[in-house]
Amino acid sequence: MSAFRYLFRVRYGECDAQNVVFNARYADYADLAATEFLRAIGMDYRDVLARGLDNQVVKLTLEWQAPARFDDVLSAEVCCDQVGNSSYRLVITFRRWPELTPVSRAEAVYVMVTTDTWEKTPVPDDIRAALLEGAAGKLANHAGVTV
Repeated sequence: MSAFRYLFRVRYGECDAQNVVFNARYADYADLAATEFLRAIGMDYRDVLARGLDNQVVKLTLEWQAPARFDDVLSAEVCCDQVGNSSYRLVITFRRWPELTPVSRAEAVYVMVTTDTWEKTPVPDDIRAALLEGAAGKLANHAGVTV
């Protein structure tokens, strides 16, 4: 599996009364990481829409290992480990940067649909190839840290 890395900083408003990242925020984080991964493999969302296609989340699972707190920098490592006929799965591992302490893990399953009927449709061959190739060694750094 090829891993792509997305670095971002936890913002104050993402934390709960216990001063840790509120659990629901990890769904937002997974979505941001997936978007950056797709951009890194050349699958910009606007280009997908222009082709009459969309990808929709049909399943998202989250597991937590440790808390993240305000101002922590998190690393989201993203890879696609499975592509089916009309779906694909991204695995996202969140770690505290730079020590890479595990924080959380997400699995997101997407289904490819057409934008005219919203029916399932096969993943196009070029998108399938890009997902499976991944973006090893690529980095999106929104945290502003030196890597």
